[in-house]
Amino acid sequence: MVIKPKIRGFICTNAHPVGCAEHVKEQIDYVKAQGALENGPKNVLVIGASTGYGLASRITAAFGSQAKTLGIFFEKEGTETKTGSAGWYNSAAFHQAAEAEGLWAKSINGDAFSNEIKEKTIAAIQAEMGKIDLVIYSLASPRRTDPKTGEVYSSTLKPIGNSVTTKNLNTSKRLIDEISVEAANEDEIANTVKVMGGEDWELWLNALNDADVLAENFKTTAYTYIGKELTWPIYGHATIGKAKEDLDRAASAIKETTRALNGEAYVSSLNAVVTQASSAIPIMPLYISALFKVMKADGTYEGTIEQIHGLFNENLYGASPRLDADGHLFQNYKELEDDVQARIQTVWDSVTTETIDELTDYVGYHNEFLRLFGFGIDSVDYEADVATFTPIEHML
Repeated sequence: MVIKPKIRGFICTNAHPVGCAEHVKEQIDYVKAQGALENGPKNVLVIGASTGYGLASRITAAFGSQAKTLGIFFEKEGTETKTGSAGWYNSAAFHQAAEAEGLWAKSINGDAFSNEIKEKTIAAIQAEMGKIDLVIYSLASPRRTDPKTGEVYSSTLKPIGNSVTTKNLNTSKRLIDEISVEAANEDEIANTVKVMGGEDWELWLNALNDADVLAENFKTTAYTYIGKELTWPIYGHATIGKAKEDLDRAASAIKETTRALNGEAYVSSLNAVVTQASSAIPIMPLYISALFKVMKADGTYEGTIEQIHGLFNENLYGASPRLDADGHLFQNYKELEDDVQARIQTVWDSVTTETIDELTDYVGYHNEFLRLFGFGIDSVDYEADVATFTPIEHML
């Protein structure tokens, strides 16, 4: 099948298996070029391992530290006539690369919020891994089924208190317009915390601890984005921000329940990058396009793999971890510098439809979006027939 991108709104509904494999290879090559991580992890569980920061974490642990990795994700396998999800193809490529280098890697495909997947994961750890010294929690989902009650919760991306009208980059029409988002009610806030907050992270660590599969001095981290004034109305000080605050509560609870193991639980604050999730959030496409322009001009731009390798090298396993005022591992310090934010604000205030390409790096933003799904990669022949069915041999 010849596969071309099918974009609808802020999502791409298909993926290119060869392109996804090349994208994964680029990230693996970057990590290997940095050399071995000193004192890195050896037995790693990545919950949300197939795309974005979770995938980058798995790559960094495996190819930077020669770690065994068990990845949990919920992805769609391709058939002979339809493409699978990008996360499926990413994971297939990761497994192929890991096997070629003799690295132990297995995966579980299913609902990570469920008790069933937690139990299956623990059984795999007990049978084949030994105790886990790093747990990465990187789930991004619009809804969650509570494993105790069966109730389904859905998240919303809304401000709190008052509705917000703001400048927006309409990626479908490629123009600058305005978008208005009404304020969330209390149920919407609570539901978003249920889906995107720290409850499931805490449930995972409790289950792992009760099963005695966590190593002494283990580490765990969940990922957050905090941003600054420009993104606060619909991100930091909004429903998703409330959910991210709940990660701090969960980190404290995890540290308390694993005190006997001297476990470390952190929320890691990372850069704004192009992900399937960030593309859906009003404000973020324009903000990220301006951010790319400023940071590329400064030579400080970092993509997903650069951020995560830096997090492992400098913070999770560094001699002097960098913490922000709230105790998060502070990896997005370059983005939040006052001068960088001031220049982004200048772009924000002045950009029009006619000056998108001059004032922002929307081209770079769009290219990164396409690459999430395996498109827009120079080394790939997009006119060639490719197989859409790509099995993952090491699926449990």
